[in-house]
Amino acid sequence: MKGVVFLGDSELEIRELPKPSAGSGEVVIEMKASGLCGSDLRPYRMPKTEKASPELLHVGGHEPCGVIAEIGPNVTQVKVGDRVMMHHYTGCGACSMCRIGYTQMCLHHHEVYGSTEDGGHQDYLLCPESTCIKMPDALTFEQGAACACGSGTAFHALKRLGISAMDTIAIFGQGPVGASGTLFAKSMGARVIAVDVVPERLELAKKLGADAVVNASDGNSVEAIRQLTHGEGPDATLDATGISQVRNDAVDAVKYWGRVCFVGEGNTTKFDVSPQIIHKQLTIYGSWTFSTGGLAEVADFVVERNVPLDDLITQRFQLDQAVEAYELFTGATTGKVLFTWG
Repeated sequence: MKGVVFLGDSELEIRELPKPSAGSGEVVIEMKASGLCGSDLRPYRMPKTEKASPELLHVGGHEPCGVIAEIGPNVTQVKVGDRVMMHHYTGCGACSMCRIGYTQMCLHHHEVYGSTEDGGHQDYLLCPESTCIKMPDALTFEQGAACACGSGTAFHALKRLGISAMDTIAIFGQGPVGASGTLFAKSMGARVIAVDVVPERLELAKKLGADAVVNASDGNSVEAIRQLTHGEGPDATLDATGISQVRNDAVDAVKYWGRVCFVGEGNTTKFDVSPQIIHKQLTIYGSWTFSTGGLAEVADFVVERNVPLDDLITQRFQLDQAVEAYELFTGATTGKVLFTWG
């Protein structure tokens, strides 16, 4: 079988790998879809000098979705043939965070599939039964892969913000996470202002239901958003970029008593706390992916509310096209990009 390994310095390798076998409490998933995520770009671009020896590198991809092909001893919750998404973390299984399904917040140690363990960019994936979430029958594998990180992350950030039809929200960044936020916020009834600097992504935001778009390339996004909100600002803002200046824009644009959520990873950001936050009476959230139960929740929401998640997906590739896929994805003009099988 084949798998994709990030070598560093924006290079990858498609390797021949042995097919795994399931041990106690483990399953083997036959992959059907595996998403490309912005978080993949860090190990993809990382200098080779900062990486482990090439033979020790793990298969990439942390948005796996497929069919159970094999189960090991002591597996009781899934069976061969089940369609599953994967919650791509494991922890100790016993601490307070693990017991509520937030294994990525394990108080002792956690592993990340696609980083510290082999991920979904391979034909067959070995993982613990505990990471598998059964899919609703109406959810496609492509939709399941999107839910497994990027779209699920956006959904739960909006939940943290308490978004409803009473709200106007400005979403900064219209990559796969931010664009998912636009799609879900519209499904929740909100008025959405989508902000980005890439014309292709602003066009996608319109397709996904944005009521207004703001091209932030002139550096005046805060003023443009205020002009769209009676001079007061939106009820809520969501930053999906991780860029320091954009985080400040998200804080500055929101109205008094507003809510702000940060999901974009990386970078150090400085705020002038008194005028920007205290005197505006803001509530600020951080939101990091979701729990195992949260993955099931977003999948049910997509099906029950008929969310057109397929509109988010702009390109599909076979695994042997991995070089082309990542070269395209790094250009930051796409929506969701996937590897698909079958």
